[in-house]
Amino acid sequence: MRALVVYCHPRPESFTAAVRDVVTARLKAAGAEIRLHDLYADGFAPVMTGDEHAGYETCPDNRAPVEAECSDLDWCDTLIFVYPTWWYGLPAMLKGWLDRVLLPDVAFVMPRAAGESIRPGLQHITRLGVFTTCGASRWLTMWIGAPGRRTLTRGVRLLLAPRARTAFAAHYLMDSSTPESRARHLDQVARSVDRLAAAPAPKPRLKESTA
Repeated sequence: MRALVVYCHPRPESFTAAVRDVVTARLKAAGAEIRLHDLYADGFAPVMTGDEHAGYETCPDNRAPVEAECSDLDWCDTLIFVYPTWWYGLPAMLKGWLDRVLLPDVAFVMPRAAGESIRPGLQHITRLGVFTTCGASRWLTMWIGAPGRRTLTRGVRLLLAPRARTAFAAHYLMDSSTPESRARHLDQVARSVDRLAAAPAPKPRLKESTA
């Protein structure tokens, strides 16, 4: 099991950091190899430049500015996101990571003919984990549409292996949380990671070539 953990929070003392620590500890206990991308600590630049946008479909040159991130996506069979939900969605830093890293010929294959859609490019990834915190209640988040969760568990999930295993856990009402509620959530995260690691993974598919 080769796990890429994409972690996004600007403060090292945050509860989200505690979630990250539980995730990585349970992955290690399961014998996984781990590569951690701490977007703020690493100084990841989330804004796509004009030059990057102009060369977005020029493969493989498009991956050069984010080669380390793309290489880790190629390497992993498990992709995990740990982040806070802000305004019902992904933090700008994490959204920028998706914009700049999930590129043509990295995460998906561009259409080859008029009327075609993109095709998945991450079918070697067989497990997806999404762990977040929300200031709003679960009811309000769902009523708004949970755009952050949907982006990852539906949008990114469609790029992965057809029967990829998925785990999701959120601590809602984070702004009025208690030590007890936070402890319960960390236990839930630990159980979710354990189940994700233990579940039989579907057979991965090789990355599609455009040659």
